Amino acid sequence: MDNVTHPIGPDPSLLLVDDDEIFVTRLARAMEKRGFQTETSLSVSQAMRQIERKAPAYAVVDLRLEDGNGLDVVEALRERRADARIIVLTGYGAIATAVAAVKMGATDYLAKPADANDVTSALLSSGEVLPPPPENPMSADRVRWEHIQRVYEQCDRNVSETARRLHMHRRTLQRILAKRGPR
Repeated sequence: MDNVTHPIGPDPSLLLVDDDEIFVTRLARAMEKRGFQTETSLSVSQAMRQIERKAPAYAVVDLRLEDGNGLDVVEALRERRADARIIVLTGYGAIATAVAAVKMGATDYLAKPADANDVTSALLSSGEVLPPPPENPMSADRVRWEHIQRVYEQCDRNVSETARRLHMHRRTLQRILAKRGPR
């Protein structure tokens, strides 16, 4: 994929929040090459301190961090800087969490593994034009699994109620929930 250069704007500050130190360091280097001034954080508490000190124009926040939820960081940044462009990044993506992230103020939502090109495109895209189709879209099995997970969460993790709403046998649903999500 070609690097598409979008204007970063007058404030190139970017906060990267992820508890995977190797990943966040590598992403920071790649984003600096693209013109951003990066700061990294390995925890919710560290990110909150950085936001209090200086709220960045851009942020990439992992959803699950060792000391809390990345949505807390999204909410804090949105309160301090309404115009910040925030991407939520996670390896445990489900539609329900994507919706929650956007409602709390995230600009976009990316599933890991996302590379610097994906992150840059998401940070600098204008919401008016549809992004190009993904290089590796979700499989039909993954879409089905995501739907089941969303209904399960909406039913407060009640297997019997979820099975009833999905018109499937409870044991079948339990077997699906016990497995990891398909790629």
